[in-house]
Amino acid sequence: MAVPRFPTLLFFVVLSRTSCFANSQSFIGVNYGQVADNLPQPSATANLLQSTSIEKVRLYGTDPAIIRALANTGIGIVIGAANGDIPALANDPNFAKNWVNTNVVPFYPSSKIILITVGNEVMTSGDHNLMTQLLPAMRNMQNALNAMSLGGKIKVSSVHSMAVLKSSEPPSSGSFDPSFSDVMKGILGFNDETGSPFAINPYPYFAYRSDPRPETLAFCLFQPNAGRLDTNTKIKYTNMFDAQVDGVRSALNSLGFKNVEIVVAETGWPYKGDSNEVGPSVENAKAYNGNLIAHLRSMVGTPLMPGKPVDTYLFALYDEDLKPGPASERAFGLFKSDLSMNYDVGLSKSSQTPAGPKTPAGPSPKTPVGPSPKPEKATWCIPKSGVSDAQLQANLDYACGHGINCQPIQPGGACFEPNTVASHAAYAMNLFYQNSDHSPWNCDFSQTATLSSDNPRFLCVLCNPPYL
Repeated sequence: MAVPRFPTLLFFVVLSRTSCFANSQSFIGVNYGQVADNLPQPSATANLLQSTSIEKVRLYGTDPAIIRALANTGIGIVIGAANGDIPALANDPNFAKNWVNTNVVPFYPSSKIILITVGNEVMTSGDHNLMTQLLPAMRNMQNALNAMSLGGKIKVSSVHSMAVLKSSEPPSSGSFDPSFSDVMKGILGFNDETGSPFAINPYPYFAYRSDPRPETLAFCLFQPNAGRLDTNTKIKYTNMFDAQVDGVRSALNSLGFKNVEIVVAETGWPYKGDSNEVGPSVENAKAYNGNLIAHLRSMVGTPLMPGKPVDTYLFALYDEDLKPGPASERAFGLFKSDLSMNYDVGLSKSSQTPAGPKTPAGPSPKTPVGPSPKPEKATWCIPKSGVSDAQLQANLDYACGHGINCQPIQPGGACFEPNTVASHAAYAMNLFYQNSDHSPWNCDFSQTATLSSDNPRFLCVLCNPPYL
């Protein structure tokens, strides 16, 4: 989507006070792993989820107690067929029918099952037989749903690791590993034919582990950084999440599957690890997950998929204390087994503006060396001319992630139109400035904004009065 240049005058309204984000966002989900012996009762988990803005839950299996506990909550449920079930699913249509009759029919539609994932990271498992059986298994699962008149209501897909890509940097060069391109084309053809998503597991955490420089950490955590220029598209990426997801988008496009949507099936950051592990900490986990949520709520999307967030399932709801491997594997949970938070990322409906991470989420307003007087007359904070869309996106993410009300620039909001990065960033940057006591240094945004005493004409009229 081409984003128009900034007009000389920016049209927006400024709110005199803020309110919380919408109580729920359909694009925010969470993974509910069960490799643990201390998990809460399913009913308690259902109550916990209803107290948050999480609207989707991904299960790795088909635990009936959990599926039943989520009945009539409106929470979307992803259930999974294990890798071990793939041979039977592929070779026996009756096995697929029995699977659906056992794991779907008794619960649907009271339990809002929306997606069945057949296998997890099969294409990078190294098991060639399993890889070649994946597509037939998916087809038989789809046929079983169709036989129950559920085919148009519940989708079928599989989940892939980022290792299915041969290249993802720069994002425009994204391409699949040619060693299994024929199988992947078949799977993508199925996704395209049935309208099911391509599910991927991007982890900026692992990217940082392999390149533990401070600038890489900032890039992974949505914090201020120099950005990375894709020389093919001239797009400057300001965070690793967008770069990884757009790498997948490019790979899909390169095979002709431009209409297949992407779902982020897993992404997260551990809050603790072993002494020799690089990256795990409460500060980093809170920064990544909190800033990712703010990025999704900004509705900006990615540079190659602007204007809407990618459905994203955070990893994970709880710690899984029985997982093998380094300590970080057991420390991805957002919540403890007693239902308290490991750290606050603003998911609770009662308080959706978390305390900001120590390092700001985006281009932070510059603090002056000495005191600076406040302006005596009405002023507005506007972007400077010529600022790139990538920088405006970073400004938008920062402002929306630091307590201002960005609901009006979400779909259906009074200031959603015009639906451009420029317009939405102008709204958010100015509102951030107005709500920070009109301090001039809160209209810096890495030197991409300026104060103006010209009163813009108002395009939006909201319930709260404008600042005049």
